[in-house]
Amino acid sequence: MKKVVRPYDYSLLVAVLLLCSAGLVMIYSASIGVTINKYEYSTNFFFLRQLVFLIVGLFLMYFTMRFNIQIYKKMMMPIVLLSIGMLVAVLLFGREVNNAKSWVYIGPVGIQPAEFIKLTLAMYLAAIYSKKQGKMHDFKKGVIPPLTIFAIMFFLILLQPDLGTGIIVSGVAGVILFCSGIKFKHIFSMAAFAGICAVGLFFRLSDEQLSRFDAAYAPFKDSAGDGYQLVNAYVSMAAGGITGSGLGESIQKYGFLPEPHTDFIIAIIAEELGFVGVFVIICLLAYIVLKGFWIGMQSTDTYSSLLAFGISGMIGIQTVVNLGAAVGLLPITGVPLPFISYGGSSLLLFLMSMGILINISAKVKLNNKVPDKKPNVKEKRLRAIT
Repeated sequence: MKKVVRPYDYSLLVAVLLLCSAGLVMIYSASIGVTINKYEYSTNFFFLRQLVFLIVGLFLMYFTMRFNIQIYKKMMMPIVLLSIGMLVAVLLFGREVNNAKSWVYIGPVGIQPAEFIKLTLAMYLAAIYSKKQGKMHDFKKGVIPPLTIFAIMFFLILLQPDLGTGIIVSGVAGVILFCSGIKFKHIFSMAAFAGICAVGLFFRLSDEQLSRFDAAYAPFKDSAGDGYQLVNAYVSMAAGGITGSGLGESIQKYGFLPEPHTDFIIAIIAEELGFVGVFVIICLLAYIVLKGFWIGMQSTDTYSSLLAFGISGMIGIQTVVNLGAAVGLLPITGVPLPFISYGGSSLLLFLMSMGILINISAKVKLNNKVPDKKPNVKEKRLRAIT
């Protein structure tokens, strides 16, 4: 019997696999100095851990590619309650790492529940606002009630404190709100309110959090202290030039650039692969984001459309926050670069999210086919899984 080729967007799948492969290679290269000098592990320690998470993540992506996304709407409240429960558990029983209580450890494996809140919130807001399309003109009844869940999640994330994840979660909520048909006057009102809250939050930041602003906008003022990481990132980028010094040839990763395999991995990519390598990474990420928004615009199902917008916005915002911090345009928040930086929780999140996005894309392709006959058995099966 002829094998069915499912109508998945294989260009998205290829882009994800290329990014994950590049991430594995760069994690191995960038973490060599850290594993030897700081942790005294073997040079492939972080590479092997990331590889395990990648394998698990690919299975999860395959599952979410095939799982009927409409079922998420029926499971939404249990998922939301579980997510909030995990955030509370982190505050009560979590382990503090880098002055933030963001981790829950199951044996030797650490998980950041706040990472998965990004997807949970996107799914929740997409589900609720797709049902409230007839009430989006009513600010009190249509727009405000679902944001209560967002406010609870955002507050629990700030208590860790994890400002970077809080910014991204806020961005995801903003993207879905904007795309759900909210009135412009309501957008301006909420933007003004968010600005006031941001100013108030700024004056309540700890000294360590405020130092990140000095590190971003005046790194050479204290190049041996708060500005040390960014200054050395600049050195890495400058050393790479157009084509880089060669894969594995970075100098900064040997004790000069702190944690080069995590949120500042783009500096090592710039040093070893140059502008060309950075350009390719950014192009692949941009393709995923733009294709995701295109899928959202093509979808005829409001829930699927808003979810695609939310996932695309999440990847795009996190990319901007990471790269902005690496070049000194934004404060350093410890946000990883999607698919590239070391981090199991982040990788699992983005692979699951991409599975959902590819799933929505398959549904769009099926719906866009010109129906010249009744669907056959194969087409019925394809519709059932998407």
